[in-house]
Amino acid sequence: MRSLLSRVDRRLFAAIATREWPGAQQVLPRLTRGADHGLLWLGLAAGAAALGGRPARRAAVRGVASLAVASATVNTLGKRSVRRTRPLLDPVPVIRRLRRRPFTSSFPSGHTASAVAFATGVAFENEWWGLALAPLAASVAFSRVYTGVHYPGDVLAGAALGAGAAFAVRGLAPTRAQLAPPARPCADAPALPGGRGLFVVANQRSGQRGETRPDRAPEVHGALPRATVVTCGGPDAPDLGKALEEAAENAKRCGGALGVFGGDGTVNAAAAIAVRYGLPLAVLPGGTHNHFAYDLGIETVGEAARAVEDGEAVAVDLARFRAAPHREGRYFLNTFSIGAYPELVRLRERWAGTIGAWPAGVLAAWHVLRTTKPVSAEINGRRMQLWMLFVGNCSYRGLGLTPVRRHDPADGVLDVRVVRAGRLARTRLLVAALTGTPRASPVLKEARLRSLRIGGLPDGTDLAYDGEVTSTPGPLTLTKENEALTVYRLPPES
Repeated sequence: MRSLLSRVDRRLFAAIATREWPGAQQVLPRLTRGADHGLLWLGLAAGAAALGGRPARRAAVRGVASLAVASATVNTLGKRSVRRTRPLLDPVPVIRRLRRRPFTSSFPSGHTASAVAFATGVAFENEWWGLALAPLAASVAFSRVYTGVHYPGDVLAGAALGAGAAFAVRGLAPTRAQLAPPARPCADAPALPGGRGLFVVANQRSGQRGETRPDRAPEVHGALPRATVVTCGGPDAPDLGKALEEAAENAKRCGGALGVFGGDGTVNAAAAIAVRYGLPLAVLPGGTHNHFAYDLGIETVGEAARAVEDGEAVAVDLARFRAAPHREGRYFLNTFSIGAYPELVRLRERWAGTIGAWPAGVLAAWHVLRTTKPVSAEINGRRMQLWMLFVGNCSYRGLGLTPVRRHDPADGVLDVRVVRAGRLARTRLLVAALTGTPRASPVLKEARLRSLRIGGLPDGTDLAYDGEVTSTPGPLTLTKENEALTVYRLPPES
């Protein structure tokens, strides 16, 4: 059977080598050289990451990760397991042949594995982008036979390995579609065709780290032409609080909804007012990171507009911190922290684009733990020295001290993570992060709670919530309010 397959493979190679392929002579040899060492795919990934938005960057990262796994598999297992000589070049016209002929095993084709892995990985994030890359990947695969460096069987084996690598990466790092927020019971929210009855407050200072954007109303009207848009944050514009109050009053009067176009701090302010007026909230991502919108599965203004027009909404949790039970306190939608966590996140996000999220998280944690001083606090009545306290509104995924995403925005718990100070604590925590076992470190304590009491903080200790920083007003109590906020969100299958 093996000899039969080998004979068929050689005959197919000869048939391809002796046949004239119109237009291929000018394209395929150059294409196969451009794909050496994955440079073609790495260049496409770099361009997508630089010029595209968050979905393009995510597709690029998945494609490159799939390529890396495929390349490692081919070079460590594939070529060492099967020793096969390269095809004889007698039937291949001289003009097609490569100047530098590979000397490694012919089986399997590494170029093909990389091409298929990259295209398949991208397709898992966006099937249309994957389909657009498929002809290019197929051309690279065919070029390996056309130029005489591989048999067709080598190419087929490389394609199988490449697809398998992409599936393996998806198994380790599920796609957005796989980890869409679980279907919560639908909440009542009006369908607003064209955005009629939606009053949107657009913060001109979101997404520019303090700078003022131009008028953002056209961005909203491009997706929701009948919505009423009020801008704030610019010169001669109302402040955020006043604009949100007026928009909520108008939305309540006409039975509509409140909308907000900005980052997490802006969304936080809008959520408190939406709850007070009993209004559904439409979140249009317009900030720097948009963590809350992304955790809802909304990454573009167009997606938010579709949810508003269809009337698709769910109820999500809110968390509240207050200095005394009788005080109103403040909400947080995403995270609350004391200590070094805000600086850790800032460094991680600044470095992640250059060195990757995992190395950036490890280096940021080491830098922060090395340069900051511990804070003394009482956590649920227990006195301790800590470098940071992180509290998430619902459970977060990610490394123990650098959580990144939520799966369920209404699971009813606070995600509490404490990094304690002590002898060799920094070294032990760094070792745990490097070995991928932060949860096993005695330095890091994690819990899922319904409430949390924080006391004994020194005067002037800063706390951060949803990107805002303020001083602690005294002992604090953190609690959950289950499914307290109604938000527009597309169903997971959209």
